[in-house]
Amino acid sequence: MFVDVEARLNKGNKILFSRDSPCLQELTALMRVQNHRTLVMWALDCAKGTLAQFESKYPHEPRPRICLAVSEQWARGEAKMPAARHAILDAHQAAKEIGDSAYGALCHAIGHAGATVHVASHALGLPMYELTAIVLSCDPDGFRRPVTQKIHFYYENLLLQAQRTDTSGPAWAKFLLDDANISKESAVSRKRTPTL
Repeated sequence: MFVDVEARLNKGNKILFSRDSPCLQELTALMRVQNHRTLVMWALDCAKGTLAQFESKYPHEPRPRICLAVSEQWARGEAKMPAARHAILDAHQAAKEIGDSAYGALCHAIGHAGATVHVASHALGLPMYELTAIVLSCDPDGFRRPVTQKIHFYYENLLLQAQRTDTSGPAWAKFLLDDANISKESAVSRKRTPTL
């Protein structure tokens, strides 16, 4: 289940998971059937734990926190895209500047969570980067259990957010109320599925 992750780790890749990673297939299948709002709620909710982990080591680096806050405001229609874009890019810049592969991956995960407000396909960036951080933080032979537990958390949280989206979710920005937009995960899946 983790052969691709181990191969990328041995090559020294910066990101160890992809949309094709076998361990992510159940999660990506569930993501494909969600609307954009559900993926936004899920990504922003999951990113709160990611932020807490990042700040446990880098409490004085504000950019990931700002990214998450502005992205939440954007999802509610309280911030505009340029401000959110700036905050998201700043989180990615922080990842590059701190010089810490595992915690830099957490910054990238937060940036992708924020970018999910703009494009639903960024939601997958959150687990790809956060799981990379887990692998980099573990002994090379000890990452399987924490990664599996985190994937289970993502899956269960996504089921929960799917139930909450239109009942207890936030007031939404108008552009997020259009369910006619297809998610990129659904589009990618359709392109890969051969027609008979």
